[in-house]
Amino acid sequence: MSEKFQATVAGPGFRIGISCDEAEILKLKYLEPGPFIAPQNALAAEAVRQLDAYMNHPEAAFSLPLGPSGTTFQRRVWAQIAQIPCHQTQTYGELAKALHNAPRAVGQACGANPFPLVVPCHRVVAANGGLGGFARQRGGFLLDVKRWLLAHEGSY
Repeated sequence: MSEKFQATVAGPGFRIGISCDEAEILKLKYLEPGPFIAPQNALAAEAVRQLDAYMNHPEAAFSLPLGPSGTTFQRRVWAQIAQIPCHQTQTYGELAKALHNAPRAVGQACGANPFPLVVPCHRVVAANGGLGGFARQRGGFLLDVKRWLLAHEGSY
């Protein structure tokens, strides 16, 4: 069964699928290049506007209503990630220390992030300066997306 998106936004070599209702963003997902889906409601149109603004200027701020998601711990991790400024990164270990938890748990919460880009998990990197994983992947097009996002923000 394929996922249903209310819009997509194009990036260089990827798309972002937007799943939402009229009131909340339910999920954002990185997708391989493919067909464009025009916004199907007002919130999808606003999400497209804000995501396009980021694609043009990485300092663009997001103010989208995000639906409730995740465990208490995951929400704590996502809140910490949301505080990482554009043009900067933090390691899994730094986040883990701030949250009094293990880097692996932080990495798992990053991988479960339902709102990538808005909650900028791409700004979390490995202690050795490497990319680490991205969206629970260690290779493929998602790491290329992470590389592009960090380069776009001038932090890689």
